[in-house]
Amino acid sequence: MNPLGLYAPGSSPLHRLPAGAKFLGMLLLVTSTVLVSSPRWLAVLCLAVALGYAVARIPARRLLPLVRMLLLMAAVLFALQAWLLSVHDAAVTALRLVAALGAASLLTFTTRVDAVVAALERGLGPLRRFGVRPARVGLFVGLTLQAVSTLSGIASSVQEAARARGAERSLVAFAVPFLVRTLTYADELGEALAARGAGDED
Repeated sequence: MNPLGLYAPGSSPLHRLPAGAKFLGMLLLVTSTVLVSSPRWLAVLCLAVALGYAVARIPARRLLPLVRMLLLMAAVLFALQAWLLSVHDAAVTALRLVAALGAASLLTFTTRVDAVVAALERGLGPLRRFGVRPARVGLFVGLTLQAVSTLSGIASSVQEAARARGAERSLVAFAVPFLVRTLTYADELGEALAARGAGDED
């Protein structure tokens, strides 16, 4: 795995698109998942993301761990939401998760994260006069995209461990270690940012 994300080198049309354009497309799709509350239209967005993967020609060995992680997370979330709220709300939440994380992962599969950060810093440069800090925005976006690949790696590792124990069908065997490792990652990331003074004012 590329240390900057899930990047899978290729020559597909999506790989050749400018990083900034792909980021804007991902942002629009993720925003659409928030604005849409119909399971039918959210399913259409999920199909659009799936079509993007087909166009990008991502190798199956790279794609399957992500698919397993998304389906398992969606299943856990659907079960909880259906129990606490309703089947409709559960379907909406699960489909939003699949569409949003699928789109973000597609971006990292077809674009180096440092290219996205550089494109954002260039595009936001003129806004410095209004107090916008392009470097800060780029860092935030880069960390967010990095988190997608990190969580995918954690989920795959937890699944493999559960499978080795013969507990691959247990939601608890996945959810508990996944949560613990995710919180540990968040804590380590916070310490790293504090050490480099990311929260200090200029």
